Amino acid sequence: MPLYHYRAKDRQGRSIAATIEADDIRTAAKILREKGYFISELKEPGKGLQAEIKIPGLERGPGLKDVAIFSRQLATMLSAGLPIVQAIAILERQTENKAFQKLLKEIRTDVEGGSSFSDALTKHKVFSRLYVNLVRAGETSGTLDGVLDRLATFLEKDLELRGKIKSAMTYPVIVLVFALLVTYFLLTGIVPQFAQILTDLGSELPLLTRFLITVSDILRNGTLYLIVVAVIVGFAYRAYYRTERGRRVVDRIKLRMPVFGNLNKKSALARFSRTFGLLVSSGVNVIEAMDITRGTAGNAIIEDILEETKEAIQVGEPIHSTLLRYPQVFPPMVASMIAIGEETGALDTMLQKIADFYEREVDEAVASLTAAIEPIMIIFLGAIVGTIVAGMFLPLFQIINTLSAG
Repeated sequence: MPLYHYRAKDRQGRSIAATIEADDIRTAAKILREKGYFISELKEPGKGLQAEIKIPGLERGPGLKDVAIFSRQLATMLSAGLPIVQAIAILERQTENKAFQKLLKEIRTDVEGGSSFSDALTKHKVFSRLYVNLVRAGETSGTLDGVLDRLATFLEKDLELRGKIKSAMTYPVIVLVFALLVTYFLLTGIVPQFAQILTDLGSELPLLTRFLITVSDILRNGTLYLIVVAVIVGFAYRAYYRTERGRRVVDRIKLRMPVFGNLNKKSALARFSRTFGLLVSSGVNVIEAMDITRGTAGNAIIEDILEETKEAIQVGEPIHSTLLRYPQVFPPMVASMIAIGEETGALDTMLQKIADFYEREVDEAVASLTAAIEPIMIIFLGAIVGTIVAGMFLPLFQIINTLSAG
């Protein structure tokens, strides 16, 4: 009969760690529940090659997807009437991510010890300030299940939006890397052989051929130096981006880039509207909601505008008045819809409509971008290969013509 390890608490709240024999894991759980134990862990010890293998550093940490799934499931359990400690314990047992399982165990322990759920969340960086503040608002108003449900929807939409942006960027990056690898192979493997043949023939080489031979020599003799330079440039960029001035310069360029700048701006507007609307609809103070939204903007230029907007709200100005001064980032339509929302008292509804609109815009932008980039990248790759081939074969054609004329 299999042996199972378990951790549980008895009716007096005492922790127990022991083993139990049972036909299967379900039978073991049933026996322990009949004894009045609250199970926190139940598993069969690994044997030989069946033992669980853990490689340090390779286990995936908790991410946004884990938080979204947790929020959705916790909201469902709370709406069904389960106590929050029991609901967290159930989710702790069923999650497959070991790091997130450990995190939920710590949260459950804190809540059992008397901490509020929101206070327990603040100890873990995976839960953003936005998440914690909304949970606190839900606890205060007694609508935690509803707030968690809205949070789950928000996180799912955020994940979907990030996925679309990533998919738009992935294809051109893959093609560009492939083009660089092909170019490197041709210049370091094929061109030197042709160069040797042409040198032995003693013919005068065209400018394009001499240029390709020079580039080939540089790559063959200085690849290591080029890699070092690339690494140094990468670290220099990261160091510059960490500075206040550097981040503003780079983020401004991101918003003004051809094609991709428009996509970045639309995704930022969708995220701003969705986040701010969620906070307002959950009862968070407008000034605090603007401050939290500013922290999730992800772009220094937009953060500066939102900070200015927050300061304007504090002195009694409407939200749209500041946004109207920055039409290059916040189009007049956004400011106008926010103005209507402020006047009618339906600001959260208007913000959600803006978010829906720009998420559709992102969908269309990603589709058109993918369709446009594919032929462009193919032409780009063809032009590189064609230039190298032309540079190598032009001298041969000249030699053949010379010999034919002679």
